[in-house]
Amino acid sequence: MTAPSRARSRLGLVAGMMLAAAIVTTAVLALSGCAQAAAGQDAEASASTEPAAELRLGYFANVTHAPALVGVQEGLFADALGDTKLTTQVFNAGPAAIEALSAGAIDATYIGPNPSINTFIQSGGQSAHIVAGAATGGAALVVRDGIDSAKDLEGTTLATPQLGNTQDVALRSWLAGEGYETDTTGGGDVHITPTENAQTLTLFQQGGLDGAWLPEPWVSRLIVDAGAHVLVDEAELWEDGAFPTTVLLVRAEFLEEHPETVQALLEGHVASVAWLEENAGEAPAVINSALEADTGKPLADDVITRALEHVSFGVDPHAETFETLVANGLEAGTQKDGSIEGLFDLRLLNALLERDGAEPVSAGGLGEE
Repeated sequence: MTAPSRARSRLGLVAGMMLAAAIVTTAVLALSGCAQAAAGQDAEASASTEPAAELRLGYFANVTHAPALVGVQEGLFADALGDTKLTTQVFNAGPAAIEALSAGAIDATYIGPNPSINTFIQSGGQSAHIVAGAATGGAALVVRDGIDSAKDLEGTTLATPQLGNTQDVALRSWLAGEGYETDTTGGGDVHITPTENAQTLTLFQQGGLDGAWLPEPWVSRLIVDAGAHVLVDEAELWEDGAFPTTVLLVRAEFLEEHPETVQALLEGHVASVAWLEENAGEAPAVINSALEADTGKPLADDVITRALEHVSFGVDPHAETFETLVANGLEAGTQKDGSIEGLFDLRLLNALLERDGAEPVSAGGLGEE
């Protein structure tokens, strides 16, 4: 082969190699682009959310859950949720509601702070988040005649709504501060028997109980209907008398998958709290109507009037009190030790408050706000 021929051959070989490289590069870029597009689509799909077809909401037939009662009775939740169906379930106390929430039987619930703390710690922060406050105050230790101070309680039998619920923890913690020992099986210097609220009233009337630490309206029912008197108003144990009785808790998975629905629930909740503030004169009748629908029997006028005098409603969960509540639960022996950092997610609530020109509420360093 002549030199020119060998040169042309080398040039052809180089050109061919360059063409092959270009084809490979183009293919790689094309595949890369497809992969990136697919990844982007997957990310978009995983990040996309939509309103839930149904929201299953729990609450108690208590005056301390009036935002839930009014929200249901006045159609405020239904209006806010739009096409999302609202289903409700009534519970006696927090631990039972937590069982339903943990099992996926409900998506959100009005509940006391201590069961909210318990489920968060036990799940390693994965179970649920507090998205708003609902009520403060409205809990007390009421007792029979002859008990006039803490020293009169030795050997008595007292009731709470359920082991580990907010009033149960409050009673055990207070008794410990008074020098009494209790245990979760009903033993100790003072015997605590977790009892369903209506049964507590009956047992107290029959002389089977010496007293009970309860939320409203049961405090007022034992006073008005059974002759009890207040030994400890829980408001006296907190700075400025502000302690959370009820918060709004949402299952973490539901919050992640359906933030639009949780936002709608919060819109109904904010509207319900505002209704209670703006319609104090109508509130007893509306709350009573809701209680009658849930329990089959309304409260006496003097009972509901007294109960509402001891409860305040608002969307601030008072996160600043929760470390104390954790300490109380540990002292009472009703919860595990653990972190509550991340318990609150108040972002949706604060977005609504900002929209309405209201001040945001704080997570107290324990979550998003």
